[in-house]
Amino acid sequence: MDNTIKTIGLSGTCYWCTEAIFLSLHGVTKVEQGWLSSVGEHDWFSEGIIVTYMPEVISLKNLISIHLHTHSSTNIHSMRDKYRSAVYAMEPYQMTEIKHNLALLQDEFDTPLITRAYTFNQFKLSDESIQNYYYSDPKRPYCKNIITPKLKNLLDSHAHLMNKNKLSIEHNKTILLS
Repeated sequence: MDNTIKTIGLSGTCYWCTEAIFLSLHGVTKVEQGWLSSVGEHDWFSEGIIVTYMPEVISLKNLISIHLHTHSSTNIHSMRDKYRSAVYAMEPYQMTEIKHNLALLQDEFDTPLITRAYTFNQFKLSDESIQNYYYSDPKRPYCKNIITPKLKNLLDSHAHLMNKNKLSIEHNKTILLS
């Protein structure tokens, strides 16, 4: 069993949404939101998160699956430069596993995935005042109207991976399981 802590970068939609989704999972120990850049052709910064996780609790495949199912991973739209659909390898050995999982998970979609594997280059942390955006005040209009519905959908499809204690008791502020 792998007892190490690992990190992975993800981008594809607003970092407030992505941060809330991944903070809600068993085995995720930390999520930082900001901007990620990659090495090579697509080297500009894109909104995203860095996820620190315990692979013995949640697999990379499950993290990628949740990522693909919680943003428009098959849709090219006008905001793709800001919200690049990507999984970032933090270590060279991760690239093969990421590409393998993206290929396996393609079967869950009717149209081709646009999500790509990139080599992580750099990260710029967003302002401290917006870190932990959802869980610091889930009753904000953006949280109630955008993030909470995504979390409810995730609870329907991936309940076994979600930390229900976090969703129901975080300072008695959440509206998901109350």
